[in-house]
Amino acid sequence: MPVSKCPKKSESLWKGWDRKAQKNGLRRQVYAVNGDYYVGEWKDNMKHGKGTQVWKKNGAIYEGDWKFGKRDGYGTLSLPDQQTGKCRKVYSGWWKGDKKSGYGIQFFGPKEYYEGEWCGSQRSGWGRMYYSNGDIYEGQWENDKPNGDGMLRLKNGNRYEGCWERGMKNGPGRFFHLDHGQLFEGFWVDNMAKCGTMIDFGRDEAPEPTQFPIPEVKILDPDGVLAQALAMFKKTEEGD
Repeated sequence: MPVSKCPKKSESLWKGWDRKAQKNGLRRQVYAVNGDYYVGEWKDNMKHGKGTQVWKKNGAIYEGDWKFGKRDGYGTLSLPDQQTGKCRKVYSGWWKGDKKSGYGIQFFGPKEYYEGEWCGSQRSGWGRMYYSNGDIYEGQWENDKPNGDGMLRLKNGNRYEGCWERGMKNGPGRFFHLDHGQLFEGFWVDNMAKCGTMIDFGRDEAPEPTQFPIPEVKILDPDGVLAQALAMFKKTEEGD
C-alpha cells in the first residue's frame, strides 16, 4: 500500500525575521534612529539588567542598572567636560523610574558637590552640600532646597544651627560668630534675624574679638520678654 508523505509547512519569512528581531538577553550595540545607542541586557524588547546608554546629542553616558526600559537601581551618569573634552562623572548613586532616588552623589563642579538622599531627581531627605566658596550645609532637604533642621558652616568657621524653609533661615536658630566670640540666638524670617539675644561666647579664644564684652543684661525676665516679642511677631505675620 503506497505511503503518502505530507511536506512540512515552511515558516513564513517575516515570522523568522520578527523572532530574530526580538531583543532578549545580552546584545551588542543597538542603535536608535537619532544616533543614540545601548549596549547591555534586554527583556521583552526593553532595556533590563546591566547596560550602558550613550546619548548622541549631548554625549551623556549612563552605566548601570535598568528595569523595563528605565534607569532603575545603581548607576553612574557622566557628561563631556567642555574644557578637557573628556567625560566627567556628574552623578553616582541610586535611581528609580528613570529619576535619581535614594542615596547618591551629585557633582556640580570641581569643588562643589552634594552627597545624600534624593527623591524624583531632587535633593530630599538628609544630605550634605559642599559649596565652591568653602561653605558646607548639612541637614534636611526638600524640593532641592534646605528645609527643616540643618547647620550651615561658613568658610571662616562661623556657623548657623536651626530651622530652614525654602532654602532660607526661617524659625528659631543660633548663629555662632566664632571669629568675634559671640553667639546670637533668636528667630529668623527669610534669612533675616528678627529678634533674639546676643551673648559673649568663646571671646577669649576668638581671632578677632570685639573691643568690649557685652554687658550683663539687667532685665528681670529676659526669657519672658523674648517669648512675648516672638508671640507678637508671629501674630503680626498671621495678620498679614
